[in-house]
Amino acid sequence: MIDYDDFGRPVVQVGGSGPARLLLSEPSRRYEDEPTLDFLVRARGPWGSVETSVETWGGDGLDTFLTSLAEDFRGWEGARTWHSLCYDLTLSAEHHPGGHVRLSWGIRDRAPSEEWQFETTTVHAAGEDMRNLTAEIHMFIASVAE
Repeated sequence: MIDYDDFGRPVVQVGGSGPARLLLSEPSRRYEDEPTLDFLVRARGPWGSVETSVETWGGDGLDTFLTSLAEDFRGWEGARTWHSLCYDLTLSAEHHPGGHVRLSWGIRDRAPSEEWQFETTTVHAAGEDMRNLTAEIHMFIASVAE
């Protein structure tokens, strides 16, 4: 279920039972006449937290990528990957025996500094769990539709 912040903007939480919890929040469009979509991604865990602003061109197909994973619940070979416009957020997906999808999330400091890089993994049940995540990400992106 998608949550909302104090300003009524959607917040998507990914993971939570592993070493880190990811929060996607504050979706916005810098320019009304362009499909640029920015949002904040935060990773939090017992070790602390990191965050960066992610720049996408209309979401860069993140919801479409996740939809393809959910539809292929029976599995696939190798890793499937996705990245945001400036590679400040990357995602790699592998299907594991037992019906689970392992998502490796990479968060990188924005250019030009690119001083740090962080990666964490979340595990999701293939099928319904992936469909729920897909729906939340779709609603998140659509919340600032053109």
